[in-house]
Amino acid sequence: MSQLSRSSHALVTGGGRGIGLAISAALSDAGATVTVLGRNRATLDEAVASGAAQFAAVADVADQASVKSAIAEAAARQPIDILIANAGAAESAPFGRSDAALFQRMMDVNFMGVVHAVQAVLPGMLERRRGRIVAVASTAGLKGYAYVSAYSAAKHAVIGLVRSLALETAKSGVTVNAVCPGFTETDLLEGSIDNIIKKTGRSREQAISELSKHNPQGRLVAPSEVADAVLWLCGEGAGAVTGQAVAVAGGEV
Repeated sequence: MSQLSRSSHALVTGGGRGIGLAISAALSDAGATVTVLGRNRATLDEAVASGAAQFAAVADVADQASVKSAIAEAAARQPIDILIANAGAAESAPFGRSDAALFQRMMDVNFMGVVHAVQAVLPGMLERRRGRIVAVASTAGLKGYAYVSAYSAAKHAVIGLVRSLALETAKSGVTVNAVCPGFTETDLLEGSIDNIIKKTGRSREQAISELSKHNPQGRLVAPSEVADAVLWLCGEGAGAVTGQAVAVAGGEV
């Protein structure tokens, strides 16, 4: 397992639940000081109480001023060496019923949320000539899925950002990567399962099977498996790895 110094400060957006919480716990267990950032103070406080993080910051990643202020406060306590841009949201609808507002919501959270966080931490990383940035994208950033065109477009944008920014920072000591989970056992996925049940009348088991079939291993991904990939990208041994989109999806892509 990768080990990180407690002098390493990691900030995880959307770190209070699901994949973000698993990543926060893995970073904390590896020795880093972790700040979780999100909109729900109670959820963040639970993450701190559980030991998955040491500090919490409240902000909406879609609000640039909010993110900038919260990250500045966290960085004043301890410079940020690791950013995990994990916060995201998913909405599904046929393209014909996906209006401009839906596309804007998906871009604001899933893409601009990453941009805002990176812009807040990158200057300090470049000045210190060290840093790790990992965006949690999705297999939807590597391929298409029906009925999630807005979400998929936003996640594709994240991958493009990662690849371009990695080239800009290649000689700086900062690496920029993405992990792309397939369907993962989280509360976000529960919404998709409920949606399938509601729209098709299928049982919960059938709905899970419908999602699992995308994974050649025939199962959902565990949040801890995504966290392990992120932890490796944050370690010293991954210093030559940048601009990559690492799929954690059982061979799906």
